[in-house]
Amino acid sequence: MHQVHVNAARVSAVGWLSVQFVLCAVMDVTLGLSPAGWAAGIATGIGLAVALARRGRAGLGPADQITATRAVLAGGVAALVADGLVSADHVTTLVAMTAVALALDLVDGYVARRTGTESAFGARFDLEVDAFLIAVLSIHVAGAFGWWVLLIGAMRYLYVGAARLLPWLRRPLPSRRSAKVIA
Repeated sequence: MHQVHVNAARVSAVGWLSVQFVLCAVMDVTLGLSPAGWAAGIATGIGLAVALARRGRAGLGPADQITATRAVLAGGVAALVADGLVSADHVTTLVAMTAVALALDLVDGYVARRTGTESAFGARFDLEVDAFLIAVLSIHVAGAFGWWVLLIGAMRYLYVGAARLLPWLRRPLPSRRSAKVIA
């Protein structure tokens, strides 16, 4: 029985990778995505697929599906940022995709609470998609504002690294509404 769930989780992961591929293909047809853009988009899709396959459970709840959609959009933003580093800069599309991803960020937590599908996986998934999008956007603006802005995008990853060295950083924090607003 467990094997069936793992296989179903892998099918779901491949499905989301396929969605990422379709988004890159649409951007290629409409914008002329460079090989660097393709590589960034597909690498993001592979990362999403691996994270979902490692979860080991089939299907995503409604909020997790919204977060996965945000992850695909973040992969599209990554593709556009990589494309902008080597060829054309598609700022309008990048801003539109980012705006949709950020708007959906307001929705996924609400949906999880309303449907009773809140989970540790969903919270972590949401956090990692947010961190990735911030990192990608930091790369995009680094040329205009200075390379120091990469530290903003690297904050989550620096924290994870520090937590490996300092165990007290791994302790859970009390839940506060102010912390959610700030984050």
